[in-house]
Amino acid sequence: MILVDTALQKREQQGRPIRVAMIGAGAIGRGVASQIVNHTRGMSLAAVANRTPANAERALELAGVKEWKHVSTAAQLEDCIERGVTAVTDDLLLPSAAGNVDIIVELLSDVELAAMLALHAFAHGKDYLTMNAEMDATFGLELRARAEAAGVIYSVSDGDQPGVEMNLWRHVKSLGMEPLVCGNIKGLQDCRRNPTTQEGFAKTWNQGVNMVTSFADGTKISFEQACVANATGMCVARRGMLGGDFHGHIDELCHNGRYDIDELRRLGGVVDYVVGAQPAAGVFVLATHEDPFHRFNLKLYKMGEGPLYAFYAHTHLCYFETPLSAARIVLFRDTVIAPRCHKVDVVTLAKTGLKAGTVLDGIGGYHSYGTCENAPAAIAGRLLPMGLSEGCLLKRDVPCDAAITYDDVEVPAGRLTDELRAAMLVRAAAQP
Repeated sequence: MILVDTALQKREQQGRPIRVAMIGAGAIGRGVASQIVNHTRGMSLAAVANRTPANAERALELAGVKEWKHVSTAAQLEDCIERGVTAVTDDLLLPSAAGNVDIIVELLSDVELAAMLALHAFAHGKDYLTMNAEMDATFGLELRARAEAAGVIYSVSDGDQPGVEMNLWRHVKSLGMEPLVCGNIKGLQDCRRNPTTQEGFAKTWNQGVNMVTSFADGTKISFEQACVANATGMCVARRGMLGGDFHGHIDELCHNGRYDIDELRRLGGVVDYVVGAQPAAGVFVLATHEDPFHRFNLKLYKMGEGPLYAFYAHTHLCYFETPLSAARIVLFRDTVIAPRCHKVDVVTLAKTGLKAGTVLDGIGGYHSYGTCENAPAAIAGRLLPMGLSEGCLLKRDVPCDAAITYDDVEVPAGRLTDELRAAMLVRAAAQP
């Protein structure tokens, strides 16, 4: 973002860095910490909150930070910030209570905990940037509404695929084109993957095994594309998206018969993914243009014959771009990506035959995987959202690949996430 780098440079020159409090110090958190400390001018890492302080210390050590202080009160945290010393705390609520923190950057995988932290941040007037696509896809519309009511911004971060796709969607729309497909490029999709099959990969790359499993079994991409759908107003062409293997270049999707432009328009655009395409690890938007003059010149500029034209980003760089997302919010009040409607849900399917009495182990586990479904169908079928599946007790047997419904389970009592989901459904139903 060209404007962001200039604005950050100005903040550095003024001695007024954006003060970021980071919650979570796992694999992504370590990357964000290093990026802020070493490569983001005009920004400071004010605090790192983690339930295990040793992990916060490890993130700071890896980032080259020489001094930090453990704090337990907001006053102590504020004093550290004024003295330019990074604070460490195991109280995840504390950063929001500090008056001189500019933004909360949350990097957790726990949906219930992240939801509580988001509401606490809103109550204390803090902007909230998350990489928790699971939370956003499950009840992000409610979080956005509550943030706006509090006068703050709730957003998912750039760098991960949803933010990169949203940037591309906004760019394409700004050119006067009509985006009809927002897509994600995967290298692997196998709904039978589990923590045992993914253990080696997780250890190699120092990542959590459940997170890695969710990448491989299709759950993560479903959450990501649901985020994009709910931010753009698109839907899915069918449960699970069209998906499938495609080993050509994304440009070829414009004319290989995969998409019918009239059907795409009828649906209002779709989110989708392909496995094995080039550029690997990228995202894409397919768009059209009705103006004959511009279509003539799109051909001149090597965009092809149309009527679909491919735009793509060949990378998603996760934590590298998170600090820039924080800067977009604080400096320009620009939401990277957040829901504006409820078009797509991620529903829970049995990864294997499950027996009554099983307590579902949630995202990236052995029992289930998530897949996209259009929200009206998911609601009508009482399909259990994947983001709410952990801890649910099966009341009856469920066969492999069957969708798990609310009628199949007992939901744990007293969860904030269930309250937010119910409030979101009411809010979404009231939208025109």
